[in-house]
This record gives sequence, C-alpha cells and structure tokens, in this order.
Amino acid sequence: MGDRGGAGGSRRRRTGSRPSGQGGGRPAAEEDVLDAVAGSDVGASGDVPAPAPDRDGDAGVGRGLPQLRCHRLQDSLFSSNSGFSNYRGILNWCVVMLILSNARLFLENLIKYGILVDPIQVVSMFLKDPYSWPAPCLVIVANVFIVAAFQVEKCLAVGTLTEQVGLLLHVANLVTILSFPAAVALLDKSITPVGSLVALLVYCILFLKLFSYRDVNLWCRQDTAKAKTASAGKKDSGDSSQGTVSYPDNLTYCDLYYFIFAPTLCYELNFPRSPRIRKRFLLRRLFELLFLTQLQVALIQQWMVPTIENSMKPFRDMDYSRIIERLLKLAVPNHLIWLIFFYWFFHSGLNVVAELMRFGDREFYRDWWNSESVTHFWKNWNIPVHKWCLRHFYKPLVRRGINRWLATTGVFLISAFFHEYMVSIPLRMFRLWAFTAMMVQVPLAWTVGRFLHGNYGNAAGWVTLIIGQPMAVLMYVHDYYVLNYEPSTTEA
Repeated sequence: MGDRGGAGGSRRRRTGSRPSGQGGGRPAAEEDVLDAVAGSDVGASGDVPAPAPDRDGDAGVGRGLPQLRCHRLQDSLFSSNSGFSNYRGILNWCVVMLILSNARLFLENLIKYGILVDPIQVVSMFLKDPYSWPAPCLVIVANVFIVAAFQVEKCLAVGTLTEQVGLLLHVANLVTILSFPAAVALLDKSITPVGSLVALLVYCILFLKLFSYRDVNLWCRQDTAKAKTASAGKKDSGDSSQGTVSYPDNLTYCDLYYFIFAPTLCYELNFPRSPRIRKRFLLRRLFELLFLTQLQVALIQQWMVPTIENSMKPFRDMDYSRIIERLLKLAVPNHLIWLIFFYWFFHSGLNVVAELMRFGDREFYRDWWNSESVTHFWKNWNIPVHKWCLRHFYKPLVRRGINRWLATTGVFLISAFFHEYMVSIPLRMFRLWAFTAMMVQVPLAWTVGRFLHGNYGNAAGWVTLIIGQPMAVLMYVHDYYVLNYEPSTTEA
C-alpha cells in the first residue's frame, strides 16, 4: 500500500499481513527481526519493496538496506497536516481535571458555609401567603384569552367578521396577554418574584402560540380564496395512518388545546405523531426531571447564593479587582447550572411532554456546542423559538423587501424585549440589563463572524456564555438588594 502520509498511514502499513510459510523466502525468526527493524517496509511476500515516493515526491530518500531506515517525511501529531484526530485521552483528562477542580470548590464551600440546602425555602419563593395563590390564578385566567382567539377564528371562518376586524380583535387579545399579567405582577404585592416569573413565562409562550395560530389560519383562508378546490391540509403530517385535517375542520377546542400544550410554538393543522407512548423512555425522562430539579436547587442555594451575597460589598465600594474576582467565581456555578437547566428543560422536560402527547418532532435543540459563530449558536440552542422567529417574523420581513441584516436585528430586538419583560417585571425594577445584553449580541455576532473562524469562533461563543450571564446576574441582584434589603457589611 502506498504511503498516504502522517501517522495514520504509518500505522496502517504496520498492520499489513505477515508472509505465509509458502510464499516467503526467509525463516520466521528472520522475518520477526526484519519486522522489528524495518516495520512497514517489508511487504507481504517477505521481500523488500522499492521505496515508494514520499508525500513530497522524494522517491530516493533512504535507499539501501531496510535496517538503515528509521525516518520518513511526516508531521507531528498536533500539526493540522498530520491527519491525526484521536484526542480522546486529552478529552478524558479535561473531564477529570474539571471534576477535581469543582470538587475542591464544592468542598471549600461546605467547609466555609456548612449545608445551606433548604427545600422548604423553595416553596416559600412561590408562596408568601399559603391562602393566596396569585401566580396559579394568573395561569388559569389565561384560558380566557385562548377562548377569545378561538372564537375570533371561528367567526372569520364563517365570514361573520371581516379580516380587518379580526386583525384588530387579535391584536387587542395579544396586547392584553402581555399587559394583563404584567399589571397584576406589578400591583399585587402578594405575588413573589419567582411566581411572577413563571406566570409571565406562561403568558409569553401563549402569546407566541396564539400569534402562530392566527397566522396559519390566515394563510389557510388566503389559500382557499386563491383556489377553492385546494385543501389547507396538504402539509405532511408525518403519520400516514391518520387522515389529514383540512381548514376549517381544524377549528375545534380539542385541536387548539393540543397545540397549547404541545412542545412547539408553531401551529400546524396536522402535527407529526409518534405511534405510541414509550413507557421506559418516559420514566427515564421523569427521573431526570426530578433529580436535576433537586440538583439545581441545591447548587443555587449552596453555591450561587453565598457568592452573590459576598459580591455586594465590592459593588458598593466599586472595588473593580474584587468585582472581577467575584464575577469569575460566580461564572463556574452559574454556567454549570445553566448547562443542567438546558438538559433539564430542552431534553428531559420537553421530551416528557412530547411523549405524553405523542408529539413526533423532537428536534428541540441542535449541536449548538459546536457553533463557530454567535449567530449559529442562537439558531441551534432553542429550536422552538428559532422556528417561530424564522416563520412568523424573519421571513415575512424579508418577503416585504427588508434587508436580511435588519431583519436579523429585528429578531434580536424582539428577543431582547421578552428577556427584559420576564426579568424586570418580576423584580419590579427596570434596568435594561437583559435588553442590553441581547442587543450586544448583534455587533458581537458581526465581529465574531468577521474576524474569528473555526475553533476561535467557538471559543468566543463559550466565553460569551460563561462570562456574560453571571455579569447580568450580578447586575440585577445588586440592584434588587439595594432596593429591597439593607446593604450587607460582612464579607466572607
């Protein structure tokens, strides 16, 4: 076999077949000696072949007895030209070092603060008054807006409302979906920040779902108007065993509420359905949900809270060196909790819902960890939101002649609004840190895409995730403590 260059080709030649007893001209002992000395230069017949051309075309290098040759043109393994790609041992080393370093930090935390984990405290974060549950009540009231959107679509389907009137009613319903829970969260003092956050998250999801519901039904009506014989249910449902649903047969409460609870933000008349509920798969995901919930709570109470509390004094004193030290100290647990949350929500949680509802499309995320640009990360880490933005915001803007870069900026603007909406209102303070952090992604995406590529772009994305999030956390927590609590004068 010819020399294909690098260490890989050398290894392949060394694993060539040994000469058989009938075809060789040397004893077995002598062949062992030659194998040990010449390695890959002894052919299958036992004869010494003519030197093959090296990678650079030097056919005459090393002519003579095979015992005299021990070098060839080849690159070091860490060189990109070597073709070597098996770094599994180095990856295992990184994992071991990561575990040992975090184990040291965790042990240091236990020695310094003792055990701070208190599950009862978590319940109190949702409920101040056990007889007043404003957040669950807000979630229940959300059914009013679902029914309102359904009734408007029914009237539009039978023609009792014009498209202009239907649009106004939908806009009023969607605006109320965002303003009503915000007003309750700001005016009702009994609602806790965590309970308010959960309620606002539910209403944001409902806003996006009903927006998609209105758009898809409008497209169906337009398609029907263009060709009355065409069916709005032509979309591939992904399940040939079930009949497809056509517009307006999809306008039922059963269909709408299936969409409301389905793990997607984009409405379809015929969703892909899995053939059955896999009980073992469901039990594994449920176990992950319970275990990872406890793990996140423990890490937040035991690791993050003390670090955040000890960061207040450097912020008040504007001690920049100490602020940076606290920021870096907070980055590790914050990033670890974020990774656990990602798996807990996008893999375990959404798969539980999808399995129970036999929802077939399980692409809730892609390989965002391999992203070589900021834009690639935002396109792949949250697929339900990405699909909604692409389908209902980005593409409509581009079809109307809007520049693609402006449309992308608009997507980040919408995302920044919802991030700030879900942070500032529960905390009852408006600092625009979340909004600014999202909008900074626009010039950051341009800079990384222009100047950094490959592994450098991937590293830039990881640095943004690891450093950016704890910085925003410290900003909000500092302002919240200043507004609601006495400044702490102790530092650990």
